Amino acid sequence: MARTRSDHPSNLTVHAVALLALLLGWTALLGRAADAAPRETTAALAVRGGDVLHSAGARCTVGFNARSGSTDFALLSGRCAQTGGTTWYADAALTVPVGVTTGISFPGNDYATVRYTGTTVARPGEVSLGAGAGTRDITAAAHPVVGQSVCHVGRTTGYRCGTVQAVNVTVNYGGGSVSGLFRSNVCSEPGDMGGPAFSGTTAIGIIVGSSGNCGSGGVTYYQPVVEWLSVYGLSIY
Repeated sequence: MARTRSDHPSNLTVHAVALLALLLGWTALLGRAADAAPRETTAALAVRGGDVLHSAGARCTVGFNARSGSTDFALLSGRCAQTGGTTWYADAALTVPVGVTTGISFPGNDYATVRYTGTTVARPGEVSLGAGAGTRDITAAAHPVVGQSVCHVGRTTGYRCGTVQAVNVTVNYGGGSVSGLFRSNVCSEPGDMGGPAFSGTTAIGIIVGSSGNCGSGGVTYYQPVVEWLSVYGLSIY
């Protein structure tokens, strides 16, 4: 999930955003606030993998953007999406509508699909690697393989890489179990759910759970994307 004199109005805006980030614990927002104000405005005009969509009841990270014909979709965690409303926005103030929920699968699976309806926000087929780290174009999707390199982007812990350790894993949640997941030795923490996981330019999953933390070590569980794309007739672009 880049100075002016201290008496300049844009600098006051940056300080206000930074204070809000500290109060709410939005580390990704804080990282962006340190950049110049025009960059924040530009980023708000597009929704990529790793960015956030807002609804009346939830704030969910987009895993990847996908497409069916001329219609674009966002891939989200099902567990996150089911806590929100069906209309999604690009901003926390809920003033820039971008899409509506078209399907949720949880438990059993952990994915949701949002159909983009707004035309004012671009949705490129790439993922954001975090503040100041640029983007990665994602051009395909594939099943994960044990031993494969994998990187993910979490809203809390940022861009991290490691190796796929296991596939066809089942995880039990309070609301039910999810099967067919894969696991890596990359750490993640609360707030990272929904972040994209990829190998090179290939999408392989989204973050849906973890064990441990990035201070002492941990593992992360992911919902694979290939089955998901097949169910809805979507492709990565």
